[in-house]
Amino acid sequence: MGGAVRHINSPGELKSLLSSTQYVVADFYADWCGPCKAIAPKYVELAEQHSIPEYMAFVKVNVDKVPALAQEHGIAAMPSFIFFKDGNRVKVNGSLKIEGADWPRLKAAAEKMGGLAEAKKEAA
Repeated sequence: MGGAVRHINSPGELKSLLSSTQYVVADFYADWCGPCKAIAPKYVELAEQHSIPEYMAFVKVNVDKVPALAQEHGIAAMPSFIFFKDGNRVKVNGSLKIEGADWPRLKAAAEKMGGLAEAKKEAA
């Protein structure tokens, strides 16, 4: 897994990141999930292209290791991608969540958030 993606091991760890990073993309996955494995390298590519410390982060949450977060965010299918701005879940391109390894939608959402994060950084 690339260094651009942070693995979340507890609810507190995610909460801390959400309070210190403006935009966060979270990938809820399972080790046994075939589609999760298939999209993982592309998720790393997005993270490497768009991560900006304090502005944009990409995280992975293993639903079997941190079930409390999966339950809190209503994860019923893997992978599921959720988007946060200023610590709150937000819709990106009209969706609160992307379920399944939907590469076109995930790429579009990450690029949109990445552009917003870049603009915020430049304005700071």
